[in-house]
Amino acid sequence: MSLKESLKEAQKEAMRAKDKLRLGTIRMALAEIKQKEIDGRVELEDADVLAVLTKMMKQRKDAMQQFEDAGREDLAEQERNEMEVIHSFLPQALTSEELDALIAEAMTESGASGMQDMGKVMGWLKPKVQGRADMGELSKAIKAKLSA
Repeated sequence: MSLKESLKEAQKEAMRAKDKLRLGTIRMALAEIKQKEIDGRVELEDADVLAVLTKMMKQRKDAMQQFEDAGREDLAEQERNEMEVIHSFLPQALTSEELDALIAEAMTESGASGMQDMGKVMGWLKPKVQGRADMGELSKAIKAKLSA
């Protein structure tokens, strides 16, 4: 079953269970996916749906931080709850050991030798870690390896 179909099934289950938070979050994700499909006039594949969910996760994280900084714990809690729902559709996160091994493999495959090759390494890694690792953290780890 594709990721989009999983979302649609989860939407039906949330409706039956009358889980408003889960239902609202899933509807938001499906609306975002539908908008991407309409804009690009294409049917999104799992990798594209994963990118949409990853982007939504990052947006929620940023919003949660802003609400916490502003002292609005109620709104921050809402963002946390939405993040949990979105996270349930994302693949298992990579461990730091797995990430280090992938970075080493990417550096070998792309022939990276210094910071000027950062783009090559990121380009090689991005499709393999999409949705399974924070891209900001990945970038920091790559920089550390390339500058060593």
